[in-house]
Amino acid sequence: MARREETEQETGAPPPTATLGVGMVGYAFMGAAHSQGWRTAGHVFDMPVRPALAAICGRDRTSVEAAAARHGWAAAETDWRALIARDDVQLVDICTPGDSHAEIAIAALEAGKHVLCEKPLANTVAEAEAMAEAAERAAARGQVAIVGFNYRKVPALTHARAMIEEGRLGRLRHVRATYLQDWLVDPESPLTWRLERERAGSGALGDLGAHIVDLAQYLAGEPLVGVSAVSETFVRERPVLVGAAAGLPGSADGAARGAVTVDDATLFTGRMASGALASFEATRMAAGRKNALRLEINGELGSIAFDLERLNELSFHDHTEPATSAGFRRILVTEPQHPYLEAWWPPGHGLGYEHTFVHQARDVVRTIVEGRAPVPSFADGLQVQRVLAAVEESAAKNSVHTPVPF
Repeated sequence: MARREETEQETGAPPPTATLGVGMVGYAFMGAAHSQGWRTAGHVFDMPVRPALAAICGRDRTSVEAAAARHGWAAAETDWRALIARDDVQLVDICTPGDSHAEIAIAALEAGKHVLCEKPLANTVAEAEAMAEAAERAAARGQVAIVGFNYRKVPALTHARAMIEEGRLGRLRHVRATYLQDWLVDPESPLTWRLERERAGSGALGDLGAHIVDLAQYLAGEPLVGVSAVSETFVRERPVLVGAAAGLPGSADGAARGAVTVDDATLFTGRMASGALASFEATRMAAGRKNALRLEINGELGSIAFDLERLNELSFHDHTEPATSAGFRRILVTEPQHPYLEAWWPPGHGLGYEHTFVHQARDVVRTIVEGRAPVPSFADGLQVQRVLAAVEESAAKNSVHTPVPF
């Protein structure tokens, strides 16, 4: 599955170096983040093979060639089918809007490629089911299909998962998760693809809610089995975007306006398989909150809390300690014994958002080379999609409790 670059043995050069040729579809916000991960992973971690940035793909020739030059890709394509067909591409990384995930991923898997696909896995449960089925067939051929839930790769959250698995919280009782942003507070912020149902699937629910649903199920080690939801679109019409948006907002044409067809905010409660209660809030209309992802899990023996704005830290309360000395304490997750940190800086030197994509790239490569089961898998992505669909169904039916199949 990995490719070997031949070297001139008679010159005394080192033995052939194994590479994994990566082809990426999409080059904007997530494309830049994934490029950083692929470009950096082999320079930081001892990798069994080296990721090679073979080709990047986008519809606009000028823009995609500029992205290739900026991010270090060897070639540029304007047709994702041509990218999949390249002999120097063994893994296809999908960083496009959700409406194209299923078509590209299934085609790549059927062509014998490994796949990394950004979250949410798809725009509908039916698409996600088709993708999971294609991934299962590909797995029998030794291929890997992984969903890009990058926040699992924050060392503090990986460590929190290990602590919960060790039983440090005992039986879980509450899972509490919020993800708050404010880039849509201004009613004149333009109508990007993220505000169009046919391209994005949903709004804050799929964009932000997918992350906290995945993290809740990942940390708790169990699925959500039922939800009750409300949602709202506060600004129902916005100015049309001019050109492409490299980040979240972009520039608008003041004259033309279009309809917002997704939610601005969604809140829901739920129940985990064990009976633990859960609450979730996802919004892009929380003034002053830029990227505020927070999680707290309470169990019979203690609690763990995480704040993305302090992503090198955990708050931990051990409820078995005497009340006279017990309380939340800060765990600084920067020791070499913590997940991923053996390759980074001395203790106390924190990491940031971009490092989650470096860790993701490392894990994808190791999964492929070592023949491990992919995590998070397309089946994991499908489970999140089922939760999102249940949330939308509940919100449409006046918050009626809606079961989640799993």
